[in-house]
Amino acid sequence: MAVPFAASERSTVGIEWELALVDADSGDLRQVAEYVLEAVAPVGGGQHPHIRQELLVNTVEVVSGVSRTVAQAGQDLERSIELIRTVTDRLRVELLCAGTHPFSRWDMQKVTDKERYATLIDRTQWWGRQMLIYGVHVHVGIEDRDKVLPISRALLGHYGHLLALSASSPYWGGKDTGYASNRALMFQQLPTAGLGFQFDTWPELEGYVEDMLHTGVIDSFDEIRWDIRPSPKFGTIEVRVCDGIPTLTEVLSISALVHCLVEHFSRELDAGRELPTMPPWFVQENKWRAARYGMDAILILDRAADEQLVTDDLARWLRVLEPVAHDLGCTTELAGVADIVSAGASYQRQRAVAATHAGELDAVAAALVEEMRTGRPVLG
Repeated sequence: MAVPFAASERSTVGIEWELALVDADSGDLRQVAEYVLEAVAPVGGGQHPHIRQELLVNTVEVVSGVSRTVAQAGQDLERSIELIRTVTDRLRVELLCAGTHPFSRWDMQKVTDKERYATLIDRTQWWGRQMLIYGVHVHVGIEDRDKVLPISRALLGHYGHLLALSASSPYWGGKDTGYASNRALMFQQLPTAGLGFQFDTWPELEGYVEDMLHTGVIDSFDEIRWDIRPSPKFGTIEVRVCDGIPTLTEVLSISALVHCLVEHFSRELDAGRELPTMPPWFVQENKWRAARYGMDAILILDRAADEQLVTDDLARWLRVLEPVAHDLGCTTELAGVADIVSAGASYQRQRAVAATHAGELDAVAAALVEEMRTGRPVLG
């Protein structure tokens, strides 16, 4: 079957940011998303264009418009958050973002009353109900469908970098999992989630989609939940690797890295150069290493199995991408990646706060709320 790829301007960017709604006093999750969404809805009805519903009623998602720069996308996100706070402040509800909530229990959360969510839970059962997780998705416009799969395959070589930088889910149900990103490994339990297939041609992808539809695995392309996937209806590559990110500054820095990588690989194709690829078993191993060790992960870099500490390789790539960042207008945001390395990723900061407060995870939730409010990391 045909999977048409929408027309899109090259290297436009859009960001989706999932936010938890938490009690201002206890830090526990609050089931008030439906009230918030109704309060911010446009006069005359319908959904707010930049504030959306999610699987659980403790969650709202803010999305940017199609933007030229990550800074412009960030302004959209900031405006949406300001609007949400006009409602949540009255409810004594705060916003928080991390890959998982430090201590809230998954079995106490309510699912949004929509048919598509009910269908998901009915099929996935225990694993579907476990999806008390939050992420950040970055879309980058691709002007030529023939570029989509080569760039997607090349981006898999940077999976570990993106996950390590964003890793923010060390805790699950009040326990330290020992992982930097527990979310990444939980989410892949859903059908069609996790690492996708490395197809060489668009017809191969179309054949896969046809098979999935024919056998009832999916009802639409959107139900293919790969960590890096084409988004045909938007004409983008969607990078869904990242854990929930606590501050807007960090969201924009990691989004700038995605934006620059896509444009870098697009230029390589324009120059007639073949893009780098990695065997699926190396990509899978890098995902696990980044989820387990975060910023201490030693990543496999290439088909020759060369390895390097993720932070050292990030420093190299920041230098490579400097000219691209200049052209895309995100030099400042990309430079912020080094600030994340310096201050520590969220999972590191959360553990530092817990250690300072005798392991009390309500202090971790309070620190995440403070980070969202101030835009600055809390360092223990």
